[in-house]
Amino acid sequence: MNGWNDFFYFFIIGATLLLDVLGFCLTIILPDTHSRIGRFFRTYFIVLTLGVFSVLLENILFFYPVPAAVIRFMQVPICLLLSLPLSMQTFFLLFYCKENICQSRLLRTVLGLWSVYFVLVVSGLFTDSFYTITPAIQVLRGPWYPLMLLPLNAIVLLNLTALFKRRKLLSRKVCLSFLIALLPIALTVLVQLFVDVFLLIGICTALFALATYGFILSDQIDRDRRQQKELFLHEQEIARKQRQIANERANVMVLQMRPHFIYNTLSSIYCLCDQDPKKAQNVLLDFTVYLRKNFTSIASTDPIPFSSELEHTRAYLAVEQVQYEDSLTVEYDTPHTLFRVPALTLQPIVENSVKHGRDPNAEPLHILIQTRETDSGSKIIVMDNGKGFDPDETAIPGIALENIRQRLEMMCGGSLTIERNEGGGTVVTVVIPDRIN
Repeated sequence: MNGWNDFFYFFIIGATLLLDVLGFCLTIILPDTHSRIGRFFRTYFIVLTLGVFSVLLENILFFYPVPAAVIRFMQVPICLLLSLPLSMQTFFLLFYCKENICQSRLLRTVLGLWSVYFVLVVSGLFTDSFYTITPAIQVLRGPWYPLMLLPLNAIVLLNLTALFKRRKLLSRKVCLSFLIALLPIALTVLVQLFVDVFLLIGICTALFALATYGFILSDQIDRDRRQQKELFLHEQEIARKQRQIANERANVMVLQMRPHFIYNTLSSIYCLCDQDPKKAQNVLLDFTVYLRKNFTSIASTDPIPFSSELEHTRAYLAVEQVQYEDSLTVEYDTPHTLFRVPALTLQPIVENSVKHGRDPNAEPLHILIQTRETDSGSKIIVMDNGKGFDPDETAIPGIALENIRQRLEMMCGGSLTIERNEGGGTVVTVVIPDRIN
């Protein structure tokens, strides 16, 4: 070799070696590095790199006065290392199709053919029938050289046939990558029977590995995206069920209204019918509004206008004030009402204040209801001067408030906090972010 032939040949060797090194680096830096697929392709590229490096070393030796036996010996690692990936392709196809590799007749047949090829290549050390080394240190084909390549052609043909039979087990993208990669190899190995293009087999196998690895990674990324989407939908379904459970808890709370509250209200209305009929009518109207709002909340699965929740609360407190008279006072400071809240948010908070804050032996219970518009949303504050709560308690007092907190988080990303009032009593703060307003 000399001149442009040398330059072209070394260029092909360098390009092949670069492809192999690039493929090896990709198996390290790209995702799926530690999987069996990643390990397979690392081994694949190492074998190819060693094979191409052997070709490079052989061509460098051509420029030095080395014995012909050395060049003849170099043919063995070159032929074996560049042909071994053809058998590895079969192994990978079976692995990707999740077949039992140990019991695969296809793999045993391919390994048998490669073993025959191995024997023929080693036989070339002792005969000139396959290839000869000229005194000018050139490798020439022998009369039986095509016979030596027949096992390789059979392996490639078997790989193509196996791919066709298993095409339904592979995704369209992966199947296409196998086909695109195997066809050039089949063509190159066939041409090698007549023309010396052995190094092109190394290039084709390197391109096969790069193409297949890239398509498989792309397919896995698509599969991961689908799994993430399914996981997202699953999480949404869980959140929906949690909201449904929270709403059902609220519905149970509505249906399990305190019997003594209903009894006391009806008793008060009965007594007022003779003492103050007009007041009895007002209490009955407030009690009717309270009941209607309670049962309307059962059917509400979405946030409702705060004005509706405030009307519900006013009706409830109006009924309670009739029963407790001067021992319960209420103050409203609600300039901001243009936002939405989950149903049964404010009324149970106020009811909790009446239930836990009132002390017959202390001063009258005063409840202050405030609303404020903030930069990030809306805020509801319920403040009372009742008995307060123990700060060492592990949870928000009352199942009702805990239920409200859960529904606020799930339905609108809101929050509920409870703390002691500096002047005595309790302060409950509800924050509703803008996205629900």
